[in-house]
Amino acid sequence: MTALAEAPAPDTSVPSPDEWEAAVGAVRALPQDAQVLLVCHVNPDGDALGSMLGVALGLRRLGFHNLQATFPGAGSPPVVPEPFRWLPGLDLLVPAAAVFPAPDVLLCFDAASASRLGDLVDRLDTAGAAIVLDHHASNTRFGGIHLVDPGAAATSVVAEGLLARLGVALDPEIAECLYVALATDTGSFRFDMTTPAVHEMAARLIAAGISPGEISRRVFDTRPFGAVRLYGDVLQRAQLEPEAAGGVGLVWTYATLDDLARYGQQPYVLEPLIDSVRIAAEADVSCVVKQVGEAEWAVSMRSKGAVDVSRVAVALGGGGHRLAAGFTGRGSVGDVVASIRAQLAA
Repeated sequence: MTALAEAPAPDTSVPSPDEWEAAVGAVRALPQDAQVLLVCHVNPDGDALGSMLGVALGLRRLGFHNLQATFPGAGSPPVVPEPFRWLPGLDLLVPAAAVFPAPDVLLCFDAASASRLGDLVDRLDTAGAAIVLDHHASNTRFGGIHLVDPGAAATSVVAEGLLARLGVALDPEIAECLYVALATDTGSFRFDMTTPAVHEMAARLIAAGISPGEISRRVFDTRPFGAVRLYGDVLQRAQLEPEAAGGVGLVWTYATLDDLARYGQQPYVLEPLIDSVRIAAEADVSCVVKQVGEAEWAVSMRSKGAVDVSRVAVALGGGGHRLAAGFTGRGSVGDVVASIRAQLAA
């Protein structure tokens, strides 16, 4: 077993009572015409969008009417991945270039480091208060008030905790956003972070009046036909390295910008592809390397338990969890995979 596999368990500390009190106090101290900016990480996934929009809707229920939600790179109008284009609260999204220059409060969602906020990172300095909601063990504790719970299955767990402490009751719209966030980050409740508390939260959200079957069909079971054909090409080039990672195995593949163009697809369609790669029985570690620029690649990594992939990701400039992590690599796809291989052998 490698040193990575023998790593100690991640910090499972939860936000302290003082941190919760500071976050709740910062929101309650605001006048209802305060400028409230909510931001999630670049290329948002279901947890980032769902948590952000769920809290935004909750703040609107409290009477705040000067709300903006956005993410780095959000254009005019903001475009979100197709599986999430029906989420409640999308009317609160604004282009990244049009956000408040100095909001009274900034709430950040699902970002492990300030760099994940892209060009919006300067709002950490101009905001009256900055509250960070996250569940990544690699969180760097940027911002002023930290609601970071590495033991939580999703940022939506932290988001629900904040809404409850603010006295916001769950309604179908808020619950739908938080359920999407929870379901996506737990792999539709299949991943190891799916605890009894996760199912208890899901039960509360379903009781608020949502349809989990319809949500699952939209999020997990609906893809353009072009994406189906694209997946075939990318999976066909998958490589298995049984001796990698100290003998527990590595399986990886890659997708290029040309692949996307050939089938007329947007980059977001590649996000679920890691689930089709990670099922290989002969490998503990799986990777999908996705081209985002001429020599730039977004890397998604997963582990079945023997290897802490967050250590690999952090060593290569990224972050994440023990079983799911990612980073941005540069060079050729061969260079990127070689860097992963080297870290797995360290």
